[in-house]
Amino acid sequence: MLERCPVGIPGMDEICGGGFIRDRSYLVSGPTGSGKTIFAMQFLYSGAVNYNEPGIFIATEERPQHLRETFTTFGWDIEKLEDENMLAIIDATSAKIGLPSDEKFVDLRPFDTRSLIDNILTIQDEIHALRAALDSTTSIGFAINNIAKFRVELLKIATTLEVLGLTSVMTAEVVEEGQISRFGVENFIVDGVIVLYYTKKENTRVRGIEVYKMRGSDHSKKIHPYDITPEGIVIHSREEVF
Repeated sequence: MLERCPVGIPGMDEICGGGFIRDRSYLVSGPTGSGKTIFAMQFLYSGAVNYNEPGIFIATEERPQHLRETFTTFGWDIEKLEDENMLAIIDATSAKIGLPSDEKFVDLRPFDTRSLIDNILTIQDEIHALRAALDSTTSIGFAINNIAKFRVELLKIATTLEVLGLTSVMTAEVVEEGQISRFGVENFIVDGVIVLYYTKKENTRVRGIEVYKMRGSDHSKKIHPYDITPEGIVIHSREEVF
């Protein structure tokens, strides 16, 4: 029997067969505004607060302080979790855009897999994390600028997280309807793919979530509606979008 990791997002466990499978990696893809970063942080925040599972958040597109401020709107005290060693954030953004960083964990160079893995290992020694989130794979793909190498480097990261006993979420942006990843390779190195839709219907945008792939587990084959509420994402697992 495969051990499950409760996702901590209302409705998610119901549509993915009882939660994520432990020590595996999952891609969360979707367009701008669909809530990918919220999903990633909610997975870690709920893990820390509700299940006593520390987490690592790898920020490659937003500065950590901006993330902390943004998530206070959901009532999530990110700094408190950091102080309690229940959450660690790696700043992989500042160096990329040429800004200094006073974060505890920071990549001092433009993206480098070895540096990132070293940071993950250091954090794991300190907080013994059980969850991780990488937001996002897309910026790494652009930094590497070589599809074959990107696939190998992403596989290194995913394998490292799995070997360390981390259940992980990786986000990817899509720009065309029907895409499930930006570069067409991200979905092959993970064990599951969650697709977030943000589709315009007449004068309104409708949000939908689909478990596109989940190795080793049955899952819903339907697209379910979800909302981004003042407390975070809520999935309506008993309803269908179409």
